[in-house]
Amino acid sequence: MITESKKRDIALVVDDSPETLRLLTDALDGAGMTVMVALDGAGAMRIVDQITPDIVLMDAVMPGMDGFETCRRLKRDAGLANTPIIFMTGLAETEHIVRGLEAGGVDYVTKPIVVEEMLARIRVHLANARMTQSARAALDVSGRYLLAVNHEGRILWATPQAQKLLSVMLSADADDEFILPDPMPQWLEQVQKAKAATKAASMASFPGNESLRVHYMGKLGPNEFLLRLAKDSSETPAEFSSELGLTLREGEVLSWLSKGKTNRDIAQILGLSPRTVDKHLEQIYSKLGVENRTAAAAIAVSAKNRKT
Repeated sequence: MITESKKRDIALVVDDSPETLRLLTDALDGAGMTVMVALDGAGAMRIVDQITPDIVLMDAVMPGMDGFETCRRLKRDAGLANTPIIFMTGLAETEHIVRGLEAGGVDYVTKPIVVEEMLARIRVHLANARMTQSARAALDVSGRYLLAVNHEGRILWATPQAQKLLSVMLSADADDEFILPDPMPQWLEQVQKAKAATKAASMASFPGNESLRVHYMGKLGPNEFLLRLAKDSSETPAEFSSELGLTLREGEVLSWLSKGKTNRDIAQILGLSPRTVDKHLEQIYSKLGVENRTAAAAIAVSAKNRKT
C-alpha cells in the first residue's frame, strides 16, 4: 500500500551542552523530526535566517547571549511569531520561569530532561501552533484583516494579509517591533475606559490613511486586544473608477498611487505582484491620456475633490 510521505517537522535545539544535544537529537530524530542544532544564541540566529523551524528547544543559560535574549530576538521575526519555544534549564525558580514566559516562551522544562515528557509537550505545542496558524489563515482568506495589540499599541500578531498591509504603512521601532502610531494607543485606552462603547467610539481612522478604519473587536487577554482593519465604507471606488473609465482594480491602484504609494507598496496592499501593478498602470496611463504617475495622481486627486 502506497502512502503519502508526511512532511517532517523541523526542531531547532539551542544548547551548549554536548550531552543534551546528543540526547535530544537522538530522541527527536527517532520521533520523525528533522533536527538542527546551535551551541549559542548567535548560532540560532544564523540558522533561522536560512530555515524556519516548527519548534525551538532553548537552553536558558548559555555563554554570551542567554536563552531569554535569544528568544526575544527570535520573536521579533514575523516568521517566527507563532513558532513555539520551550525553555530547558536546571533553574526552577519562579523568577526564571516568569522570565522565560515573558520572553516569548510557551513552556518550561527542567533538566535532567525526561525524553517522553519532552516529546509529549512538543506534540501538544506543535498541534496548538498549527491550529492557531490555520485559524488565522482562514480568517485571512475570508478577508478578515485582524491583528492583536497590547496597551501600548504594540502589535502582538496579525493575519498574513493584515501583516503585509501594516508592514507597508508602519515602521519598526528601536526593538524591531511594529507599534500603532499616535493617537491610536490613546484611542485604544479611551475605548477600554468606556463602559459601553458606541459604534463610533469603537472605530477610528488609521493615521496617514483616512480610508482605512480600525475597529475594536474585544479583549482577548489581560493585555491583548483584537482589532480589525477595513476600508471606509463611505468611499465608493466603483463610482470613482467609473467616472474615469477604469476597471475597479485599476481604480484601486490609482487610488493608492494618489496617496504616494510606490508600485511595490501597492502590490503588497492589494495582494498583487509588482509586474501586475505595472500592467495596471500602463492601462491607467493609456485611458487617462497621461504619460507618468504624477499626472495620473493629479487626475485622481481632482476626481476625489469633485466628489467632496
